[in-house]
Amino acid sequence: MAAIMLGASAPAENRADRAHSASSAAVHASHWSYAGNSGPESWGDLSPDFTACKTGHMQSPVDLGVAASVGDFRVRADYRSAPLTIRNNGHTVQVDVPEGSTLSSGIARYKLLQVHFHTPSESTLYGIHYPMVAHFVHVDYAGNYAVLGVMFEEGAANPALEALIKAAPRGVQGPHPVKGVAFDPSGLLPENLAVFRYEGSLTTPPCTEGVRWHVATHRATASASQIAALHAIMGDNARPIQPLYGRVLVMGAD
Repeated sequence: MAAIMLGASAPAENRADRAHSASSAAVHASHWSYAGNSGPESWGDLSPDFTACKTGHMQSPVDLGVAASVGDFRVRADYRSAPLTIRNNGHTVQVDVPEGSTLSSGIARYKLLQVHFHTPSESTLYGIHYPMVAHFVHVDYAGNYAVLGVMFEEGAANPALEALIKAAPRGVQGPHPVKGVAFDPSGLLPENLAVFRYEGSLTTPPCTEGVRWHVATHRATASASQIAALHAIMGDNARPIQPLYGRVLVMGAD
């Protein structure tokens, strides 16, 4: 996930577009990866734009087994089916989502921009990784970002995921529509959308902070072959767990 949050002086749509462009420029200015000399331990040294990756104290992902309190808030996803547009940016498989799908978190409301995947999961629960996670990236009217993470465990095949796997580019390829295929983001959600919530960052360079994170406490399922198929395309693309540095991790109502 990569985006840069900008000020509130421009319309939200323009800020979101500018954020994507600015982030893309920063990301492509310096090569980064998930292994070797350009891996996560080196991200902060690859470019001045990536300094937060090593100096930030609100970085993501985090372990979710230390929830400090239970909060009286709920998350609601109002996602809609739309024609599928998919890409492979060299780090993940990503679905670009048109206007119309939203996430409500307490009194805040965000529009869904894109969904992408990591194998294994980036967040952990009591130190345990799940085999895969989907990140739903949202923005509000002021240009603030929120991410919903849904971890997957091995089980029944997921029909929504199957359509993405069939359409996913096996190599780097820009966004392209898939004729005759629709994608409903809600097909990737667990039945219960209780979440852990905390303030964090992007999990890829430039590691920008100020992202409101929500990670579902319940898992979705995918078959072993589906998880293996996405892993074959993306490889290991999970950033290591980051220190909490005193941040409050809250678990919402079930």
